Amino acid sequence: MGWEGHRRGSPAYRRILIALLGAGIATFAQLYSPQGILPLIASDLEVDPSRASLSISAATTGLAVSVLPWSLVADRIGRVTAMRIALVSATVLGLCMPWCPWFDLLLGVRILEGVALGGIPGVAVTYLSEEIDRTHAAVAAGTYVAGTTIGGLAGRLIAAPIADAADWRLGAFAVAVLAAIATAVFFIVTPRPQGFRSHPASVRSVLRMSGRLMRTPGLVVLYGQGFLLMGGFVAAYNYLTFRLEAAPFFIPIGLASLLFLAYLAGTVSSRLVGGLAGRTGRKPLLLGSTAVMIAGTLLTLSPSLVVVVVGLVVLTGGFFGAHSVASGWAGARAEQGRSQSASLYNLWYYAGSSVFGFLGGIAWSHLGWAGVVVMVTGLALLAAVWAATTPEDAPRGTRA
Repeated sequence: MGWEGHRRGSPAYRRILIALLGAGIATFAQLYSPQGILPLIASDLEVDPSRASLSISAATTGLAVSVLPWSLVADRIGRVTAMRIALVSATVLGLCMPWCPWFDLLLGVRILEGVALGGIPGVAVTYLSEEIDRTHAAVAAGTYVAGTTIGGLAGRLIAAPIADAADWRLGAFAVAVLAAIATAVFFIVTPRPQGFRSHPASVRSVLRMSGRLMRTPGLVVLYGQGFLLMGGFVAAYNYLTFRLEAAPFFIPIGLASLLFLAYLAGTVSSRLVGGLAGRTGRKPLLLGSTAVMIAGTLLTLSPSLVVVVVGLVVLTGGFFGAHSVASGWAGARAEQGRSQSASLYNLWYYAGSSVFGFLGGIAWSHLGWAGVVVMVTGLALLAAVWAATTPEDAPRGTRA
């Protein structure tokens, strides 16, 4: 009888989730730590808001273009080894990034950091599918996504208060130190892989499989969800601090960073939706989560800070619920090339972050927060209409 994976509740299962929590914190704390301090970066390095947002887009672009090459590397040397190399490389770059004296140099380092971080998201999902029992894979994937929200939250909550009190460079450096600690946790607790079998795939075979997957309508819909929803989500968070430091709020950046606690709604929703996916079906959860995201986005138009906070919580919970469904479905729906399918989802996911994270700055500069809300809502509506066209289940392996 072949390897069926660790079952939920076993010691190895718990160690895998703790290890991926460490990887998620190391990855997403570094990836998005500049988001809460963009006004300070813009002021210090004398760039406008849309250009400052490139410090986020540069990293997500590097990540997007590297996920497929990392899948090829991981097929050859193993998922755990690939993730270890990625985490160490990214953390070293993260420790260097805050001390870049020029904005263009900072962007170059951020691109390389993103390339290194590309070895985590797609590889982690494939690693879960190999090491966790199939009946518990959706729950494990939801738990992993919940861990990534903790990483994103930690990066913002650490960087912004330190930056506000001292200097943005010290805030970003503190996040890199946290990433180094989280990387050490990953090294220590990850159990020996049992489900991995080396696949010495060539670049040509990976590209051929990727082309085949990109011609599969049901998968393209899911990749599109990542592109559109992540683009809108990052745009909202990129320019939130610019809005809150202006009228009618006038909130200091250190205090505004507390609003990133809304990320905890994503921690809860991704875990909850992951557990429901096998019972209620993925499509209703995807559409419902997207509708919640739209409702939250519209609430942020209010001039009341309390309503804006509620809207942010709702927006975040809806987005991470949708992401949890779409990312897990993209891997499960692929009958062949699951590793490449997970990587393609992440490619489009972070491409959306890069493209719309920047375009949101143009909307902000010309139309203010209302322009950002229109863009985010439009992207989510387009994603929902597109998702409504996909069948609930593929012929094989749709449910985890």
